[in-house]
Amino acid sequence: MSTVTTDSGITVTQLAGHIGAEIGNVDLAGPLSDAVINDIRQALLKWKVVFFRNQQIDHAQQVAFTSRFGEVTYAHPHEDEPIEGHPQILPIDRSRYERRNGLRRSSYESRWHTDVTAAVNPPAGSILRAVDVPSFGGDTQWANLVAAYEGLSAPLRALADTLKAEHRFAANTRIPAGSKLAKRFADNPLVAVHPVVRVHPETGERALFVNPGFTSHIVDVSPAESEKLLELFFEQVTKPAYTVRFHWNNGDIAFWDNRATAHLAPQDLDHIEVERVLYRTTITGDVPVGVDGFRSQLIEGEFFGNAVPTALQQARQVVADAQPA
Repeated sequence: MSTVTTDSGITVTQLAGHIGAEIGNVDLAGPLSDAVINDIRQALLKWKVVFFRNQQIDHAQQVAFTSRFGEVTYAHPHEDEPIEGHPQILPIDRSRYERRNGLRRSSYESRWHTDVTAAVNPPAGSILRAVDVPSFGGDTQWANLVAAYEGLSAPLRALADTLKAEHRFAANTRIPAGSKLAKRFADNPLVAVHPVVRVHPETGERALFVNPGFTSHIVDVSPAESEKLLELFFEQVTKPAYTVRFHWNNGDIAFWDNRATAHLAPQDLDHIEVERVLYRTTITGDVPVGVDGFRSQLIEGEFFGNAVPTALQQARQVVADAQPA
């Protein structure tokens, strides 16, 4: 493996050909200089996802670390019971999710996806901290959307540069009509149209900004054409050559650039009973811009930032009003 030591003293070890690096010689529980933060940011921009092993931090420290890279969002657009005292943190906990949503899964999307692209401003980055993970299985995979775009032929890149796509929750899948999750999505719809190719606001790189979890269809083409194009693009963004696979241990942290990656939750734990608890924070993102200057458009919902979504505020008020005086 290739390892470099930065001027601030951290080490950056490349993990795969196109994506992923492990950062060492840093304690995220302690004070971090601006130089260290800058070197972490530069490693993130280069490798798209970076990992920190054996970090012993709590909720408050995770929020504080995340805030060094931008404004920390509210936990999730559909999270109506965030952790008390830490509304920025989203638990990734299968038993909790099943109890609250009536479905046996660990999070809002278990297929390949980029976080919350149903929003007009998807998060700029996400940080995930492992607290209780199994000793076997449970790996997460990430894909480099810049490498995926660059791997297309020139004519396909030119076509992709001109396209736009709609993103929404539960795209291309059926959520049981009577489930609590279906009601959450219906009560708080979130839909946006993004460029199929996004220009990264910091690096200027072009990323193939579609994903199986949220992209419903290509706009301004026929349904048959949309299906074929998305099949091609989805296959491209999930090619093993563009991915890295990470096995978690308690205390490990992953930090990914949500503007240039997609990721896949574990696929090997649904048939067994194991505890797996992680906590995610996200960084408020900007509105994506395409190669031709097109800016993403909000169809339903609202900007995703640090405020509690309006639909959740209204739902809480209904519950409060229903309580006896």
